[in-house]
Amino acid sequence: MKAFRLDDLEAERLANDGAYLQFLRERNMSVGLYALDAGALDPQSPHGQDEVYFVVSGRAAITVGEETTQVARGSVVYVPAGVPHRFHHISEDLRVLVVFSPPEA
Repeated sequence: MKAFRLDDLEAERLANDGAYLQFLRERNMSVGLYALDAGALDPQSPHGQDEVYFVVSGRAAITVGEETTQVARGSVVYVPAGVPHRFHHISEDLRVLVVFSPPEA
């Protein structure tokens, strides 16, 4: 078993000076913590893997392809591989668990 605490992951992400921390990589998936502060710009490009976002905290909008929705704690968003997407109008610091399948390259 592998178990993680969000506080520990956030501390590790901060120590590495990055917006994204991959903390689990297995044969069929990878999982990371993505952080964007209020007012930040999301620099993402489309990924080659399907992904699921689970919003742990914060508020923002996300556009996937041509569709936009508001997200907050507890929101889950699926993004198919290759589809342009980004968070925007981030009004509260955003912390998101990201699951890639297959694992992120």
